[in-house]
Amino acid sequence: MEDVTYTKGIYTATAGVQQLDDGRFQGVVHLARDDAAEPETTVYEVKGVSATVSEALEEAKALAHQILGEIEL
Repeated sequence: MEDVTYTKGIYTATAGVQQLDDGRFQGVVHLARDDAAEPETTVYEVKGVSATVSEALEEAKALAHQILGEIEL
């Protein structure tokens, strides 16, 4: 499943999924600040795990929206 990208001002949040060693999936969000001389990226992991890729991606998308919603420009 492909990653999903959202932007707000100078920030880009990319929601994706990582497979865990036990076969379950966890959503992750990579938040990048696009205006920095050296790109800064912070990785956030969804607290829970999911049985399917699609569930994990939905959780990651929700986290990305939450993160971007908290950013003040």
